[in-house]
Amino acid sequence: MFVDQVKIDVKAGKGGDGAVAFRREKFVPLGGPAGGDGGRGGSGILVVDEGLRTLMDFRYRHHFKANSGGNGQNKQMYGRGAEDTFVQVPPGTTVRDAETNELLGDLTEDGQQLVIAKGGRGGRGNMHFANARNSAPEVAENGEPGEERSIQLELKVLADVGLVGFPSVGKSTLLSVVTSAKPKIASYQFTTLVPNLGMVQLDDGRDFGLADLPGLIEGGTEGVGFGINWLRTVERTRVVLHLIEMDDQTGRDPFEDYQQINHELETYDPKILERPQVIVATKMDLPGSSELLAEFKQKLAAAGDTHEIFEISSITHQGVQSLMNKTADLLAETTEFPMGDVEEVQTQKLYQYQPEAPAFIIEQDEYGTFIVSGDKVEKLFKMSNLDHQDGVMRFARQLRSMGIDEALRESGAHDGDLVAIDNFTFEFVE
Repeated sequence: MFVDQVKIDVKAGKGGDGAVAFRREKFVPLGGPAGGDGGRGGSGILVVDEGLRTLMDFRYRHHFKANSGGNGQNKQMYGRGAEDTFVQVPPGTTVRDAETNELLGDLTEDGQQLVIAKGGRGGRGNMHFANARNSAPEVAENGEPGEERSIQLELKVLADVGLVGFPSVGKSTLLSVVTSAKPKIASYQFTTLVPNLGMVQLDDGRDFGLADLPGLIEGGTEGVGFGINWLRTVERTRVVLHLIEMDDQTGRDPFEDYQQINHELETYDPKILERPQVIVATKMDLPGSSELLAEFKQKLAAAGDTHEIFEISSITHQGVQSLMNKTADLLAETTEFPMGDVEEVQTQKLYQYQPEAPAFIIEQDEYGTFIVSGDKVEKLFKMSNLDHQDGVMRFARQLRSMGIDEALRESGAHDGDLVAIDNFTFEFVE
């Protein structure tokens, strides 16, 4: 099975907690606070591995989690930073946010990296909170939560030239003749289940990548056969070799096949037809192939189609060398075609004013408990160390400075009412 689109979840590691500690050595009078900072949490990073060809590795594993940073220690010792978690993907992978469909990156080069989820910073130890009023604070921060994101990976094969056509027209056979690739070849439909790649090396030193793509049938844009899976793979190619078999024993009309493939290409993305396309008449060693080709040329001329036609036989190697030379010539004069995704990436950041989301929202459940929610207040709670009284008082001051106390009063809260933030519940006090 060719896995070319998959959704995965990546979660970065939490930062280590800051420590509450004091210097207590015999010869260090009034040592003061000495709690160290927590270490940085590991990030979730995608990295291109040129040895991969499909997204098969993600078929049974969809969740990736980085390690958390180490906690701070006594004597102002910092916690150990966690190592980043690297997730290998094949070249040609585009990455989108699964929720917003935002394009995050286009990974094409070996070793290229993309940070998907950034690790949380370590919490500050109590050595940072000493001041003139409180020289021995029992206050420290917990580590910042790591980012978490669901992403959609989509593989689009990297090749200079793509072989397109109906199943069993000779794409795999041609690839095996002009490259060292060893695709599976048979006379039944859908022999090619995954794109096969090979490098063509000409005698004059020119070379290019050639992809034998799974065959397309009518309705491919609607998911029939390999459908969209096939069409995604042709997006990156610069030159298209359109193979049409001249076998009168199949009962098919070559001109109708030619029109049908172009229709599917245009339906998926009209820009694909803008790139150079060469018509390749295959199986010209078979009896009756010349008559069928003559009929095909007449219909092509009547339709006003001026694409160049190359006659080949992969079995006898007839015309194959001329076709490869012509393909190399077209590549030399054809620039890369931008994908549709590329147009969505802005080269300059445009800043526009957008109303900020509220820092918190207050709701009341059926039991009368006031629920305070919001990204900012929930992050503040997770980073607050409530194991010490100084930490509790600092958290209370921060809530008051955010205006939560006043908002609770306006919502009808009185002495003794329960207030919940995340999984922490406390009594409201006037």
